[in-house]
Amino acid sequence: MTATLHRELEALRPSLVRFAVLQLRNESLAEDVVQDALIAVLEKPGSFAGQSSLRTYVTGILKHKIVDVMRASKREFRIEAGEDQSDADVIDALFKPDGHTVDMPRRWGDPDATLEQKDFFRVLEVCLEKLPARTARIFMMREWLEFDTEEICKEMGISTSNAWVMLYRARVQLRECLDLNWFGKR
Repeated sequence: MTATLHRELEALRPSLVRFAVLQLRNESLAEDVVQDALIAVLEKPGSFAGQSSLRTYVTGILKHKIVDVMRASKREFRIEAGEDQSDADVIDALFKPDGHTVDMPRRWGDPDATLEQKDFFRVLEVCLEKLPARTARIFMMREWLEFDTEEICKEMGISTSNAWVMLYRARVQLRECLDLNWFGKR
């Protein structure tokens, strides 16, 4: 990493923070996303091909970081205990005595009709690209190529339990991504 790149990034930092504050309305959160964007550039300086200005390149990375934070904030909510409640009581109130959630997730509609829509597959592809490469490959081997677990483990050189953990994580992340980017838009 050159000293020139460090100086250029430091010069861009104030305008990047202003941009992030305008989007997020939270100065400390804006500082965090700018820091993440700058680290992304510094970790892979060779990724900047010079086809655009450094400002445009870094701003593009920052936009993705801001979108990630905004999406995460929509999924998170703060649970605050009242004066006469402990944190454990508040969390326990979210679940029935049998362990199921009080509020069921919203329905996604008719899965067969959804699968017939071309745009769904485009969104699914984008969601798969967000997964770690190995996790996405294992998911595709299992769900699209219909490999059994033994074949996947042999091909990937992993244990059965590792394969199941990776499949579980893939399914959870894909559900979240599809809920935000496909089903949430309906």
